[in-house]
Amino acid sequence: MPDPLLLTVDDGHVRVADRSAPLLRADDLGVLRGDGIFETMHVVDGVVFGIAAHLDRMARSATLMELTPPARDMLERLVAAAAEASHQAWPAGCEGALRISVTRGVEPGGPLTVFATVDPIGAKSLRLRREGVRVLTATTGFATDTKAGAPWLLGGVKSLSYAVNMASLRWAEANDADDVLWTSSDGYALEAPTSSLVWLAGGILFSTPNETGILAGTSAGQLLAAAEDFGFQAKRALITPKELLDTEGAWLCSSVRGVAGIRTLDGNALPFDPALTARLGTALGFALRA
Repeated sequence: MPDPLLLTVDDGHVRVADRSAPLLRADDLGVLRGDGIFETMHVVDGVVFGIAAHLDRMARSATLMELTPPARDMLERLVAAAAEASHQAWPAGCEGALRISVTRGVEPGGPLTVFATVDPIGAKSLRLRREGVRVLTATTGFATDTKAGAPWLLGGVKSLSYAVNMASLRWAEANDADDVLWTSSDGYALEAPTSSLVWLAGGILFSTPNETGILAGTSAGQLLAAAEDFGFQAKRALITPKELLDTEGAWLCSSVRGVAGIRTLDGNALPFDPALTARLGTALGFALRA
């Protein structure tokens, strides 16, 4: 497994940094409060997938968090430098997760802390991409229309505050599952802690409406945009977990794990088509690697 990489932005200059050396102050608000935003992109052999979509989403997150991130061209240079560093340091074909993090800095605010990391995608993610995931439902406690009228709940923001996301995944693993599908208090399937929900029914590829306050998944958006290439239509809709059991298949999509078929939902089997799953993943740049 190749070594992970760290890049920082200092006075407008991007440089590769020593990952073992200190980077953040102890009073950085990203550490103390999770006050910041991030994006994670898929990179292979120096090629980064979906850069524009990720940086667009980061800009939306920044607006909702009242942050002023670095200029777009600086973030693009940071992505390019991180991708090139991994290409030079890693063996051919090694997949990576390229993450840009922006914190609010130290009180009373600023300058922002900006850095990028590139980590090899782990064996577990690659295995679940091939084999599919066992999923449990878990409520968010919010109705589908709650976050739209409550901007302080940060619906649609990819913030550094991921404690609930990680707790959800630990709960799934403790209960012999691989992932969680969050549900609304009014009974609809929403998203997973680190991925988006996509399903196929009646020749239509669906995903959850962003208006529910979910994170606008870049991978899910790309799949819906490419639906016609697979002979499908594309729509946004609400669906209950029970209704998911009657679909032609469902997937959790992310920029790290790729397109992973849902094999079971609360112990109930879903249709799992490895060939279609591979085609969907390949369209987004993901291979079924051993």
